[in-house]
Amino acid sequence: MAEITKDFTGQTVICTFEMTPATAMELMEALKAAYTDCISKSEGFIGAGLHMNDAHTRIATYSKWQKRGDYQAMLRSPEMITRNRHIATLCRSFEPVMYEVAADF
Repeated sequence: MAEITKDFTGQTVICTFEMTPATAMELMEALKAAYTDCISKSEGFIGAGLHMNDAHTRIATYSKWQKRGDYQAMLRSPEMITRNRHIATLCRSFEPVMYEVAADF
C-alpha cells in the first residue's frame, strides 16, 4: 500500500483517465494488467492505487516511485509504449502528472 507522507522524497504520479461507462471495465482491466505485468516490476516502483468513480466515467491512479527518472524510464519501455497505445483507445483522454506531497493529515 502506498503511504502518503510529507517527508517522502521520491516521485508521486497521479494519472486521470476520462472514458465512457461502456469502456470503463475494459480500461480498468488493461490498467490492472499493466500494473501487474509491467509497472510494478519496474525499477524504482514503490506502490500504487487505482480508483474508479461511481459513474464509471473516470479512473484515477496514484503511484509512488523512488525517483522521477524511474517513472520516466518505465514510460519509455517498449512494453509500456505498446500498452499505452491500447489504453488510449479505451478512453477520451489520460493525463499523468508528477506531484510533490505538500502536506499530510
